[in-house]
Amino acid sequence: MTDAFKQLLTESLGADAASRALAALEEDPAVSVRYNSAKCQAPSGETVPWNADARFLPERPNFTLDPLLHAGAYYVQDSSAMFVGHIFREILSLAAPEGVLRVLDLCAAPGGKTTDLLSSLRGRDYLLVSNEISASRATVLCDNTARWGEAPVAVTSADPAAFGPMKGYFDILLADVPCSGEGMFRKDAEARRQWSQDNVALCQARQRRILSDSWPALREGGILVYSTCTFNHYENDDNVRWIAEQLGAEVLSPAAGFPGVLRTEFGSVLVPGFVRGEGQYCAALRKTSASDTVKIKKSGLRPEVKNIWLDGDFTVVRKGELLCALPAALAGDAAMLERLRPLRSGIAVGTVKGKDLIPHADLALARCLSQNAFERYDVPRDKALAFLHRESFTIADAPKGYLLITYDGLPLGFVKNLGNRCNNLLPQGRRIRMDL
Repeated sequence: MTDAFKQLLTESLGADAASRALAALEEDPAVSVRYNSAKCQAPSGETVPWNADARFLPERPNFTLDPLLHAGAYYVQDSSAMFVGHIFREILSLAAPEGVLRVLDLCAAPGGKTTDLLSSLRGRDYLLVSNEISASRATVLCDNTARWGEAPVAVTSADPAAFGPMKGYFDILLADVPCSGEGMFRKDAEARRQWSQDNVALCQARQRRILSDSWPALREGGILVYSTCTFNHYENDDNVRWIAEQLGAEVLSPAAGFPGVLRTEFGSVLVPGFVRGEGQYCAALRKTSASDTVKIKKSGLRPEVKNIWLDGDFTVVRKGELLCALPAALAGDAAMLERLRPLRSGIAVGTVKGKDLIPHADLALARCLSQNAFERYDVPRDKALAFLHRESFTIADAPKGYLLITYDGLPLGFVKNLGNRCNNLLPQGRRIRMDL
């Protein structure tokens, strides 16, 4: 660690906490996963204090070779990063409107916080827009969101400025902004090499631009959850003060109440040596500045079919060859979402090819997929991995047509059984690339 980093750490955390953190940064990181309670039950083990569905693991397994990961049964996420989801749940009651709750996860890839939000929002009428400006990272975000299986979500790849014209549209804005990455030093050697005081200043300026550009999209009285994976006060408390004074907000103080979580002037910071995870900062603010509100116009999209292969009340619309399903309560939001050119909007149901409708890979993972829509074929681990490797195989005594491949009861994807062989419909981008 450079002397400049040590000095800034001491300045931000105090001498004793900085000393303890520096020692912990030389230790091996912990391993934790967060389970998808809609698809499986969390096993016994050491629970992450701020998430009842999350567990610490004694060692790091080869997650790639676990079919349950690909089925969306769990997400591998640092325990400290999960604290942001805890703060989100603490402020939910403060932001809930009478109708649909609209949430923007502004800097969302690879999807850990998005999937946590989706779990937290179950049981509500909501829309989550999950955004990532990087196109390649947005593809990963799409895949991880699809695995979680929820329908009221759109994935976009837009600059934060694209949300500015959506005035007052969102009730909650989560901004886990790009930062200097000090909290990842234990996991990421490159973050150590790239650290400098100049980079801290550059990150602070970038964070303020991101917030300024997207701020109009948050309604007056809406809640901002602001987070970084760094320790220094420039990117943390100083930015929260700037948001309050320059953009117009009051700082909230959601209860932390967990051993090892340190309070700062405006938020909470999780520091290795005090908690088992990596570095994370989180604060919450309520917008007080006046804001116009964009009107949600009636959708111009024409419903194509009703509830095909789905349980629940959905509107299915056609975009090119693709059929997508949005919860009926969000039909009025469709036109607004189309402004953002979403990579995903609701559930991708299927692709129209001539007179045929080919079920989409996302449909297999969706929780709203009707139990009896397709014949299900549960496979052992070796065959599940062969499917995820995108290999062809045969299924004896199975009917011809589309079959849903499952592992331990959880869907993985579709094959088309031709009798003598099966065509594997898993997307190329989701296949396991390593040798089995």
